[in-house]
Amino acid sequence: MDYDLPFREREDSLAAEQRNFLFPCVRPYYQDPLVIRRAEGVWVYDDQDRPYLDLFAGILTTSLGHAHPEIVARVREQVGVLSHASTLYITEPQIRVAQRLAELAPGRLQRSLFLNSGTAAIDAAVMLARMYTGRDEIIALRLGYSGNSLLATNLTAHAPWRPLSSTVPGIKHALAPYPYRSPFGDDPDVNAARFADDIENIIQTVTNGRPAALLAETILGVGGFIVPPPGYFQRAAEIVRSYGGLFICDEVQTGFGRTGDHWFGIEHWEVEPDIMVVAKGIANGFPVGAVIARPDVAAAWEKKMISTFGGNPVCMAAAEATLDVMVRENVPARAAIRGRQLRGGLDALQERYTWVGDVRGMGLMQGMELVTDRETKKPDPERAQALLHAAKAEGLLIGLGGLNGHVIRIGPSLLITEAEIDEGLARLGRACGRLD
Repeated sequence: MDYDLPFREREDSLAAEQRNFLFPCVRPYYQDPLVIRRAEGVWVYDDQDRPYLDLFAGILTTSLGHAHPEIVARVREQVGVLSHASTLYITEPQIRVAQRLAELAPGRLQRSLFLNSGTAAIDAAVMLARMYTGRDEIIALRLGYSGNSLLATNLTAHAPWRPLSSTVPGIKHALAPYPYRSPFGDDPDVNAARFADDIENIIQTVTNGRPAALLAETILGVGGFIVPPPGYFQRAAEIVRSYGGLFICDEVQTGFGRTGDHWFGIEHWEVEPDIMVVAKGIANGFPVGAVIARPDVAAAWEKKMISTFGGNPVCMAAAEATLDVMVRENVPARAAIRGRQLRGGLDALQERYTWVGDVRGMGLMQGMELVTDRETKKPDPERAQALLHAAKAEGLLIGLGGLNGHVIRIGPSLLITEAEIDEGLARLGRACGRLD
């Protein structure tokens, strides 16, 4: 590639080379895709060294910001000592991260299995539940997203992310606990009960009555940052356990202080999972996924298992450094404070623009659902796309979600400052103004 080309021609060349050499499913945001060259903190820079305030954090993954110096230093040190070992050997970094997770995880969750992605962790969690219970059927949620493997795409109930028809047996989908679009009215207590009761209805009607597990995201991420009504998870876990199944909590996006006040989203509802899945923010951008389980549940996996890159020493060093900083900075408390600031700004935009139908989220995981009008609540993906591009023009990176791609997703670094939140809201406000 000729890096002496002018910026515009060079970017066009990169886009052409992406089309020639990558799968078409690797589809970047924007009609004129953004080429990122470097990043630091909450800022990323393009080929012209133009800064963009990153409020999406690589899909909520650079949890402490880009190129955090403490993590960079720990990774550099580890690369010079031991860069790879596989799970066939014991390494200190893997043990230390497992110990830290046991300290942070809720309830009796104590033993960890490390992999290299959230998808792999979901696959392993489902396999573990099936081994422990001796059962096959899994209840997942509509609008849930579980990853890109064969199993994970079948667990996903979101047509744009399902490239094949259902090919994995034993998976059933219950209603998404979606208060804004509830068919049961506006009463949160009624919604919690009715949405949870659908899980029991699914078990009684389209399974053999013996589920292995319920798999659920604490907040449905790709589904559009959908926050279940209070009481939902208590009832949902109670139902699946009454039929002998386990509760698998997906904390891939919500974990490690993201939702504010607690280390994991499920703790807001005082429910203890039997199995928990984490990834994304655990290592600030390094590929780490983990399954954390009760010792008795973990003990069910007696067959051989190997993960070439699971527990990789360099990735574990990144995870350990990330968790050290998170604990020292008390990121759950920080996310709660900055999340209230962010939510206040988004609520103000809802008051100003009638096409902002709903604002929701917890901590530094906030979304705006865009609609053509508030009476019909018809999704407005065209306006969401326009806002995505307008934000880029203002030097702001945000994300999209929802079944129709009509929900704006915001999930910045957990170390974002008050001034940076203010700046992000100002840029988002100007982007909204471009659409009127």
